[in-house]
Amino acid sequence: MTGLDRWNAYMREHDRAVLWDLLHPDAVFESPVVHTPQRGRDIVFKYLASAEQVLGGPGFAYRGEWRNDTGVILEFDATLEGITINGVDMITFDSDDRITHFKVMVRPLKAINLLHRLMGEQLARQQATST
Repeated sequence: MTGLDRWNAYMREHDRAVLWDLLHPDAVFESPVVHTPQRGRDIVFKYLASAEQVLGGPGFAYRGEWRNDTGVILEFDATLEGITINGVDMITFDSDDRITHFKVMVRPLKAINLLHRLMGEQLARQQATST
């Protein structure tokens, strides 16, 4: 099973153990709203698990896919609070099919602002339940 197959399985089944195993220990996450790259499996896991909670509902769908030898770009759409979100997940895999780099780009500005608020709330909830 490829890294992309495992990513798609995670998005379908929402099994966080699959996500954890898919992430390289030195994975990097780049958010559309956080200025600096987030480094390391622990923080990348928190961001991706939170994003799945915020975006991964019935209004989410991947619409396009472009691949090369080391990664994939997945275009997605979602509707939250009446706002249509369009974005791409740019995912790089290592030779063991683990995610080493995950970058998200989102449009339009209303969508970025909404995601900024919703992701902040989700990350805060996650922090509160882990302490």
